[in-house]
Amino acid sequence: MLPRRALLGLAALWLLAAPAQAAEEVDLLLVLAVDASGSISEERFRLQRQGYADAFRDRKLHAAIASGPSGSVAVAMFQWTGPGMQVPSVPWSRLSDPASAAAFARRIESAPRMLFGGGTSISGAIDHSMRLLAAAPFHALRRVIDISGDGANNRGRPAWQARDEAVAQGVTINGLPILAVEWHLDDHYREEVIGGPGAFMIPVASFEEFAPAVLRKLVTEIAGTAPQRFSGARNPLIASATSEGVCTAMKWPLSNAWNRAPGMACAIGSTSAGGRSLSWTPASSSVGQPIFPYSGARLVSTSMR
Repeated sequence: MLPRRALLGLAALWLLAAPAQAAEEVDLLLVLAVDASGSISEERFRLQRQGYADAFRDRKLHAAIASGPSGSVAVAMFQWTGPGMQVPSVPWSRLSDPASAAAFARRIESAPRMLFGGGTSISGAIDHSMRLLAAAPFHALRRVIDISGDGANNRGRPAWQARDEAVAQGVTINGLPILAVEWHLDDHYREEVIGGPGAFMIPVASFEEFAPAVLRKLVTEIAGTAPQRFSGARNPLIASATSEGVCTAMKWPLSNAWNRAPGMACAIGSTSAGGRSLSWTPASSSVGQPIFPYSGARLVSTSMR
């Protein structure tokens, strides 16, 4: 593991590496923040890294890139743990076709793990992402921070403070919480991490489910087709994905158990009053129906399918 001073110097050099010429226009600036904290074993880190690499080789992601006005996006990736502990994995790269996306995937695969502990500072990851966006050698109307991890913020300032500052600058923060260690982590991400225009999150129950979820998440972000916002909702959506690409696992609202309904798509919405309700939609339907609502909640969501 690199000493903190070396990490700060490396990050500063990366931020200053952008050329002084006018920024090229792209459809999206996307920062990928990958958890490398102590709870992430080597195998779990490998699953994250490979999931991202496979996603950038997928034709659905290539089609999402091509769907924008300029047919290009700019992406950067870094590893994060505690406050001030962030290390670049892949610098800003312009992706405009399958070849450039595949090259980005190879750079993800070849980037070694550089951090192995130091706490979990989601706020630090958001703050670093904002610095990356400010130093990007590209310009886009849409700016998104994509955070994945398996733990709640436990170092540095509160995550919601960093989130609110980023959102105030027009940045969207999406999340991919991995519930393998903290089963309630999706609550933390919903309440303190995600935010901004079209913000959403896709929780997964295990690292083995990470790859299909991250593909769906990246395609949604790049295509700019974030799930429907709910009227009056502070944060719009939580969904859970499986290898079939359909939401088949949703948290039981009255217990810690998982209610699995194969073939069903599901979503969780939040009202302005803080109440929540579940909705389900059979594959053949597009209209959600309430199921196991929280006390006093109203139906505010429809299926992502």
